Amino acid sequence: MEKPAITDLKLHPILNTRWSPRSFTTQVPDKETLKRIFEAARWAPSSSNEQPWRFIVGIKGDKTWDNVFETLVDFNQKWARLAPVLAISIGKKMSSKSNRPNKSFTYDVGQSLAYITFQAMQEDIYVHQMGGLDTEKAAELFNVPEDYQVITAFAMGYKGEPELLEDNFEEMEKAKRQRIELKEILFEGEFGNTSAIVS
Repeated sequence: MEKPAITDLKLHPILNTRWSPRSFTTQVPDKETLKRIFEAARWAPSSSNEQPWRFIVGIKGDKTWDNVFETLVDFNQKWARLAPVLAISIGKKMSSKSNRPNKSFTYDVGQSLAYITFQAMQEDIYVHQMGGLDTEKAAELFNVPEDYQVITAFAMGYKGEPELLEDNFEEMEKAKRQRIELKEILFEGEFGNTSAIVS
């Protein structure tokens, strides 16, 4: 099943076809493919080139996958059981250069996940990011140092058929994609004043 974005303007094909499925096949991406995906994260931009992102990655069948799965909220566990790869993103809270709090670390980790997502799409692999996890439990299970913070979890794999999902997830998988209008997010002068770019 494909769910291309119905955009007002033409976008890059990777951006147009990217979405976050909940159904995955059992096929595990090979090691070289996964290395390329995380190599993309290495080259994401970051404030002062701090590169605060870290990842713990589990392959279905290993203890790391089980532990990531255990941190997910019930809603996410119901579909993430299909994902061949489960991972968590972690950010370094303190600057390595100044040893002061890095105010941009969560933003930068988010950018690294975007790079992962787009490289994964190039590999025909889909990524579903999740905020629904117990970050404290994840920090404990993976012995994350205090100067790092667990931020999100994400699933990766080759897209499966919606029929593999239980409960109402199949319906959610097939639902139409929606976004708010560009004029609602692009301002000028002051917040809420629609930019002339889109007026």
